[in-house]
Amino acid sequence: MDVCCDLQVDVNGEGLFMVDKKRISSFSGRLSKLFGNFVSTESNFKVIFHDFPGGANTFELVARFCYNNGSIEISPMNLSSLHSAAYYMDMSKSVYGSENLIEQTQKSLEEIRYWTWSDLLMALKQNQVWNSDIFSSGFVHKCLDSVVERLAMTAETSPCASSCSPESFGFRLSCDSRSTESLKTNSTRANWWFEDLLVLNENLIDIVVKSMVSRKLEHKTISRFLFHYQKSKFIDAQSNQKCRIFEIVITNLCCLDHCSVSYKNLMGILRISLNLDISKQTRSRLEGMIGSRIDEATVDDLLIPSPVGMNCLYDVNLILRLVKSFLSSGVAKDCDHRFIRVSHLMDLYLAEVAPDPCLKPSKFIALATALPHSYRDSYDDMYHAMDMYLQVHTDISEEETFKICSTLNYEKLSPETCVELSKNTKFPSRTTVQAILSEQTKLKTLVHKSCSSSPFSSYESGPKSRKHESNRQIVLYNGTIDDVSESEKIRAHLQGMQCRVTELEKVCQQMQTQVAKMTSKSCENMNVKSLPRFCS
Repeated sequence: MDVCCDLQVDVNGEGLFMVDKKRISSFSGRLSKLFGNFVSTESNFKVIFHDFPGGANTFELVARFCYNNGSIEISPMNLSSLHSAAYYMDMSKSVYGSENLIEQTQKSLEEIRYWTWSDLLMALKQNQVWNSDIFSSGFVHKCLDSVVERLAMTAETSPCASSCSPESFGFRLSCDSRSTESLKTNSTRANWWFEDLLVLNENLIDIVVKSMVSRKLEHKTISRFLFHYQKSKFIDAQSNQKCRIFEIVITNLCCLDHCSVSYKNLMGILRISLNLDISKQTRSRLEGMIGSRIDEATVDDLLIPSPVGMNCLYDVNLILRLVKSFLSSGVAKDCDHRFIRVSHLMDLYLAEVAPDPCLKPSKFIALATALPHSYRDSYDDMYHAMDMYLQVHTDISEEETFKICSTLNYEKLSPETCVELSKNTKFPSRTTVQAILSEQTKLKTLVHKSCSSSPFSSYESGPKSRKHESNRQIVLYNGTIDDVSESEKIRAHLQGMQCRVTELEKVCQQMQTQVAKMTSKSCENMNVKSLPRFCS
């Protein structure tokens, strides 16, 4: 049969083909419809394709299929492109009694399970550069399902699937052939496929990871792969591609068990995200994951530089958001150890940022009050951070100074800190008086408990005992003290009371020893006079 070339086909601008219009149209429903009702005196036609799957190379395969009367060798290397092109050209017509191209490629798709690992990855790599219509053909999803199925089988047969990391896999690649041979057993573990999947773009990775989660692959392995993928792809990626990769990684990490995600790696990508224009939703998700586990952080993790354009040295607003996420994450009330760690961490952070001359009083107060009072057992560390802040910021007003000092819980200050505060001239007088009153209240409570706990208090009920009681009485000062000399007297009195506390502790120890000795004796033989008395 004579062959004519009356149809010119421009494929994606990559190549120009001269073919037999009648022969091509007999196999292609798309071209058949195009030329079916077309009447023209022209003998030559031209068709331009802008989005032909696989480009000029794939069209050449389709043309060979038509010229070979519907016969072509299909292999893993061309199946994906032929399958996609068959749908694109609507090649569902059977000619010369042979199966159409769609039927032949569909039959070959059933044999994907027998493909090698390399064949699967090569087919996916070829398809990922094409338009989204390719995914509707089902080929890509079948390949991806086969990939994940094999990973799941490997994880089930590997006794040490979680013992490897991306770093160890990288070491295996960098070794010589002899060392690589000696580590073949490691290559069958959980991370042997990390480098292989780097050939896939972010869209396919998104599908693969979601399939891994649905197949219940180990979450720790999935999270390690996501971090490895992000780190590897960022090396050569453009800014917009980095944002896309970042968003896919964060979205998929949120689907995993948070305990399986490395907190150190989360803090690492948080620092990277500061230089990326990622969406507000993605940033919020990342901060939520980090904030809910902020008790695992170190103070160095929190010392994140301030964004460009801000005067402060550190990003205080970010830390406040992380603490807010922790408080709203639903941490169990019985997890006191977590609350204590967070409060200690915030005190350390306050001490680090306090010397920043650009840190505003409002931000310092926000950090100091970010946690409820019940979260802290002691306010000593906060006092020292506050003292450091006041040393640097000497230009703030008295009212601002008082607002800062009012964030202290004076009842949770140690006696030593109270004494130090009473001598600290950087703190306002009202604050000093509050510290003195708080310490005096503690001392009065201590004396009251010591007296009431003594089994011999009933023997000293006369005038003499009242004299001792009057000597032990602690005077409480009320109101505002403006006189400087009076303040000095109070401070001296406070130091004197500190000595009394020491004496009281010694007395209590002696009393406990005496009581223990006399429990075996009768009350008639007790010698009250031998017992020590309170010092006045």
